[in-house]
Amino acid sequence: MAAQTEESDTARDQTKAEQDVDQVRQRAARDQQRLDSGLVTNPKDLSGLQSELASLARRQDDLETIVLEIMERHEAAQTRAKELAARLDELQATAAEATQRRDAATQDIDAEAAAVRKERSEVAAQVPAELLKLYDKLREQQGGVGAARLYQRRCEGCRLELNITELNEVRAAAPDAVVRCENCRRILVRTPESGL
Repeated sequence: MAAQTEESDTARDQTKAEQDVDQVRQRAARDQQRLDSGLVTNPKDLSGLQSELASLARRQDDLETIVLEIMERHEAAQTRAKELAARLDELQATAAEATQRRDAATQDIDAEAAAVRKERSEVAAQVPAELLKLYDKLREQQGGVGAARLYQRRCEGCRLELNITELNEVRAAAPDAVVRCENCRRILVRTPESGL
């Protein structure tokens, strides 16, 4: 935006400076025509007219220098504005691509979450109500994890190894009994790798 503003400002300045040069040229051309016509015969008027023509020539030279400087600034501003516009287009394309990837990933995650919720509801229908109630309560208390695998005598919920007394209690429990970790109170899921 700043580069575009600078470009339009320098274009306006260039137009104004060129108009100033044209006015000086037109005035100098009129004065030169008066001088060449021979209508001015008074030596004092002739001298004044020649002096004014010299002054106008210097003024025209100064204004043309200013026009050249403004033209250079305008070209630099145009180049900068084009570079920034191209960069902006690249960034917008990158942002659009990232948005597209994000939306696709979100759809995949939503679909996976829906499948997991469906699977959970099917499994939850087979779990006794009391156990499901306990699991949901623990899950809420433990940041979303209500049960943890017992792996090589270690609770994977709190990452602590069960002591020998706790292990003996777990070994002695019936296969369908609900066993809980003494440290984090999560339900322990026993597997062949539990180390019992």
